[in-house]
Amino acid sequence: MTRPSDIIVVGAGVVGCAIAEELAHRGASVEIIDERPVGMGATQASAGVLAPFIETREGHPLLDLTVRSLGLYDAFIARVAAESGVDLPYRRTGTITLATDDAEWQELQAAAQFLSRCNVSHALLDGAAANSEEPHLADSVIGGLLINEHGFVAANDLTRALVTAARRHGAQLIEQSRVRRIFTKGDDLVVETDRGTLSTDAVVLAAGSWSGDIEVDGLSARLPVRPVRGQLLYLTWPGTPLRRVTWTQRCYFVPWDDGTVLVGATMEEAGFDERVTVAGVRDLLESACELMPHAWSAGFRGARVGLRPGTPDDLPVIGASATLPNLVYATGHYRNGVLLAPLTAQLVADALLERRFDSALTAVSPARFGL
Repeated sequence: MTRPSDIIVVGAGVVGCAIAEELAHRGASVEIIDERPVGMGATQASAGVLAPFIETREGHPLLDLTVRSLGLYDAFIARVAAESGVDLPYRRTGTITLATDDAEWQELQAAAQFLSRCNVSHALLDGAAANSEEPHLADSVIGGLLINEHGFVAANDLTRALVTAARRHGAQLIEQSRVRRIFTKGDDLVVETDRGTLSTDAVVLAAGSWSGDIEVDGLSARLPVRPVRGQLLYLTWPGTPLRRVTWTQRCYFVPWDDGTVLVGATMEEAGFDERVTVAGVRDLLESACELMPHAWSAGFRGARVGLRPGTPDDLPVIGASATLPNLVYATGHYRNGVLLAPLTAQLVADALLERRFDSALTAVSPARFGL
């Protein structure tokens, strides 16, 4: 099979835009198609946390992927910033995960032992040391785990910069066009939208929670991706700023240089309902203020909602279809779309343009869902 020169990327979230930029950077002719403006799916409500060691357990296949992707981030940001001309907010100031009871403290101790075996820089802190690191913490905090290499990036700024960089390499953006069907016609793939059809050599399906709504000829089953609603709060933080991402099992805080603090995020099985709800805002505010009573004096700037694409096994779907030639999936990233964007882009570009298939693709292959 020859190297495709014309490629359509379906989806203009952070994953789709990272793939488009990587493909265009390598010389492919790329079109990005989305019904929505750039970054207006799950990306719009992402806090951009880059922290593979917080939630992923030892031995889980997602851990290898997220750690590898974090390792790409410095060079990834430098290239996108240079190619787009955008100064991207990006910090590697670490994370602190907090414990407020004995069970959570035992989990942090076990995590610290794992990090030691992996030679990952960290510090296990008692309550006093944790409060020294973040002076706004409540008295209920009994300990914390500081992981130095973690950080965060402005997800929306990054996504827009990726599109700018891709367009400077010749990529085209087609907005307000909903993809309904993908099928073959001769040697080409055809993408059917509500505004007409487009023929191409290859298609990357990166439409997030909406990926399963797109009909793919030759497949009896749809991609099992479901939307999981996440609500995120924007606060104006008074006084001494937070130093780094602060994480608990109920909520997390991401501090920006302008005094804004993001508080996230709910996980709700609410279908395609994209409303900000009273319950979601209340739960986040209560959780935030229990952890940091200083949050009661913060200004409330608003809330956003995103629909994260979840899968039955909580792993993304990345790789070529076994049924339709030159259709590649890149979806189902759930809470790790921003973190996994640079690695996903590399894996997809390697597979499409170089016919190189990384061994990491085995665990996330669409073949596990009969695709």
